[in-house]
Amino acid sequence: MLKTEIQKALDVLKDGGVILYPTDTVWGLGCDATNEAAVEKINAIKGRASDKSFIILLDNDSKLQSYVSEVPDVAYDLIEYAENPLTIIFSGAKNLAKNVVHEDGSVGIRVVKHEFCQQLIQRFRKPITSTSANLSGEPTPAYFDKISDEIKEAVDLVVDFEQELRSDKKPSTIMKLAPGGQFSFIRR
Repeated sequence: MLKTEIQKALDVLKDGGVILYPTDTVWGLGCDATNEAAVEKINAIKGRASDKSFIILLDNDSKLQSYVSEVPDVAYDLIEYAENPLTIIFSGAKNLAKNVVHEDGSVGIRVVKHEFCQQLIQRFRKPITSTSANLSGEPTPAYFDKISDEIKEAVDLVVDFEQELRSDKKPSTIMKLAPGGQFSFIRR
């Protein structure tokens, strides 16, 4: 079943579509983070301003240098030792759709430790976006059954994996990391 769902998600991502999928935190809306038109579809689905940046997911910290100009050494330790999902905002984003990147040139990246996400991103060979599966301004749904039908009907694929889980997951911790290694918490 996992392999089948990953293949379906891969096909949708390659076609520039949007998936509703489980992550290491809350359910997310995802697309190819290098495809500007796909990213715009997520903004339309959420009713979200197109000037808001996205978090992107990677399967391995060795890929950070492909999407960030300068990765401070401390980033690898933070990722390795984080007990909870951690999104790090890096300066100098590169090789991403411009509507994924914040206006100051930064991007939030989370290296996922989640079976479905890791395998999907590894096979896709590109980062995918992750934004909570809710309409803009509405609460973040804690699990699949709390996601609105409007969102479920608007995406190209609802991944059939972990839909039955009812644990209240929380969004990731967000930390801003300067090129020199100084960091501050944005969301704990």
